[in-house]
Amino acid sequence: MTSCHLVLGAAGLLLLIGLVMVFSASAIEAALADEPAWAPGVKQLVLACIGLVAMGVALRLPVSLVRRWSPIALVVVVALLLLVLIPGIGLERNGARQWISLGVTDFQPSELGKLVFALWGAHVLALRERYLTTSSLLVPVLPVFAVLSLLLIAEPDFGGTVSLGLVLVGLLWAGGMPLRWFGAFAGAAGLAMVIMVKAAPYRMERITAFLDPFADPTDTGFQAIRGMYALATGGLWGVGLGNSAMKWNILPEAESDYIFAIIGEELGFLGCLVVVTLYGVLAYAGFRIARRSADRFVQLACVAITVWLIGQATMNMGYVVGLLPVTGVTLPLISAGGTSLILTLFIVGLLARFALSEPAAVEALRTAERGRLSRLLLPAPTTAVDQVRPRRFPGEAVDERPVVGSVRTLLHARGTTPRRTPARTENSARAAAPARPRPAARTAPARGTAGAPAPRQRPVGSRGRSGGER
Repeated sequence: MTSCHLVLGAAGLLLLIGLVMVFSASAIEAALADEPAWAPGVKQLVLACIGLVAMGVALRLPVSLVRRWSPIALVVVVALLLLVLIPGIGLERNGARQWISLGVTDFQPSELGKLVFALWGAHVLALRERYLTTSSLLVPVLPVFAVLSLLLIAEPDFGGTVSLGLVLVGLLWAGGMPLRWFGAFAGAAGLAMVIMVKAAPYRMERITAFLDPFADPTDTGFQAIRGMYALATGGLWGVGLGNSAMKWNILPEAESDYIFAIIGEELGFLGCLVVVTLYGVLAYAGFRIARRSADRFVQLACVAITVWLIGQATMNMGYVVGLLPVTGVTLPLISAGGTSLILTLFIVGLLARFALSEPAAVEALRTAERGRLSRLLLPAPTTAVDQVRPRRFPGEAVDERPVVGSVRTLLHARGTTPRRTPARTENSARAAAPARPRPAARTAPARGTAGAPAPRQRPVGSRGRSGGER
């Protein structure tokens, strides 16, 4: 159960830090806008509660159900990405049409697209695992990635495209892509970025602001410079929780994109170090689940999701400290947001659910005495892999039996526990013993042959021992 505890513990602490920092970073801006200072924080708390419910649902989802519905979910995501581009349906903010209004909050289809692409890609690669080559690894995944990327660029959502690329890298890496191909992909990605920068002047402004933010401190470099000032003011210990000066409508997007700068200002370098450490624990737990799992789909999905989450966190913290260009991605579990927070908590629940499919975790859930809350949140599966063997290729026979017969079989295969042979009863031993060969029938020699035994004479009227005359 270590992997499950690490995922839930690290994600829970990050969520707690995020709620506190959103309350702190958004209160002043809300008050200046003649709104209750607590309104943004309460909204984030409500969204977090909805996300916790989604996490609980993900904890009880069978892996086979997630895998079976991933192709249908991909079709739904493509339809939503097309709908968001239609004026009147998609909401436009800051020149980008990325949201669909749901009344209470705004839904961002690109966030759902990353998760669905990770699950669908893991499903397809797991289907082709037996006959997987470089071409079969690229053909099903790369064209779908290209279609989704074009739809995201049309919004435009450059940060979402980069995050989707992280999912692709995780899938190809876990699928066994040779390292030399990643160099070719890096070159192709660099060429695509050059074309995109040439096509949109505002992307060139981001590159120049990254290279020299002080060249235009009042426009393109304004946000980057204020973020650096916030980190520098915090120092080692910080100025104290709630005492940030940059959140007084000085640092744009202080509660979302640049919340890491507010953490550095109020909690100092030690607060930032705690956040980075928690993301490191989450990364370790995700890769640990992939390494210990017996299901290929779980392995691929865990690596893709972990690379995506940790890569997105790295990008956010990287451009806040000035090591990367500003891409506009949020800090998972910490930044203010609706769709991103709920889906991230759902992803955390999926990771914890995948951790429960480890052979040792299944054995612990089935044998250990647990409380009512533990039984409610962490179901005990009957087998280590609760799915059937998928169809490999058209025309191949399908084996509908479970991939793994029992938990003890998996543990014995992994070397965790020795196989126990049940006591053999007398009947089972007699049935298992090899059959004795029947002797060949002896033929009586012909009469008159030398040495032939004389035939036995029975008295006339004899009927044997049971009765009759003797």
